[in-house]
Amino acid sequence: MPTYNQSSDSASESLTLEHLPELNHRHLTSSASTNSELIADVQNGTLNAAEMHLLTAETQSAGRGQHGRSWQSPRGNVYLSLYHPVHIPVSGLLSLIIGVELAKMPVIQMLNEQLHMEGLTPIGVKWANDLGFYQSQNQSQNQSQNQSQNQPQDQPALDSADVHHTELNHQTLPFNKLAGILIEPVSQAGKLVGVVIGVGLNVQATPKLTAQTSEGMSYQAISLQDIAETLQPKAQAARLPSLRVLYQQMSKALMAAMTRFEHLSIEKPTGHSYYLDSFLKQFDSMDALSELRLRVTQEHNGQTNILTGHACGIDTHGCLQLRQDNGKISALFTGRIDVIQTT
Repeated sequence: MPTYNQSSDSASESLTLEHLPELNHRHLTSSASTNSELIADVQNGTLNAAEMHLLTAETQSAGRGQHGRSWQSPRGNVYLSLYHPVHIPVSGLLSLIIGVELAKMPVIQMLNEQLHMEGLTPIGVKWANDLGFYQSQNQSQNQSQNQSQNQPQDQPALDSADVHHTELNHQTLPFNKLAGILIEPVSQAGKLVGVVIGVGLNVQATPKLTAQTSEGMSYQAISLQDIAETLQPKAQAARLPSLRVLYQQMSKALMAAMTRFEHLSIEKPTGHSYYLDSFLKQFDSMDALSELRLRVTQEHNGQTNILTGHACGIDTHGCLQLRQDNGKISALFTGRIDVIQTT
């Protein structure tokens, strides 16, 4: 098997992107939350709200995900937040545009090319805020066997809550989550001045999720290293880039995403749809949910509504389109997604 070692960051090599001064990059050994810290610094005037600001950390003590969930932040991964000035309303399309641009990063493209050659599921964009993939039941079983062989012998047994969680998801496919996106608006004096885009990318460390840490969601963490190690031997071993290179690739992807989002906003009043059509076509080619059978659980005013059907892309507003069994297509703005195993 090839060695997918991450290129080490030497002590003399700064993790800060000095060659991209427009990013105003600051790197920390540890942060409570890169998103929270960046938002606070812009809101209190410590940082200029008219400029971009990039904050990275080697670990977080209180990392945050969607809907207030915790984000485990072991060393060896990327924890990055970019503040970007913006004066247009943020729509549901933004996180999907960011997902597409992140999926175009050289490191993802390199792995996807090899995954395609091996007939394995590539890394894609999962509505609405994640990068990763679903895999067939056979692939999932093989990976579970490999992971169990690599687990320390003193690993504690599953507790009752974990067993209950496993039973609940017996007929669903877990999502292999590589990265998560968290977008938060930033205001000064009640006026929107920009957004902070937070991205957590598992590079070398794979957080172990339990029923408590994943809060009932049917996913498991996976890292770039995990994916690389599933590939068959190649004539030339690939190397995962250093954290500094990943900071650069991700920052450029986020800046490209914001430019793309601004183009869509400028184009919309004109009645044209060139940029939108181009994005929707690209998203379709990276859609991790495409044509999978879903169970979508929605909570509203204390009521639970469950819909089943097949995913059929997104609409022009970034809503998930679900083709129900009666043929009706529903546009969903929010909801818990479970992929149902079909035989």
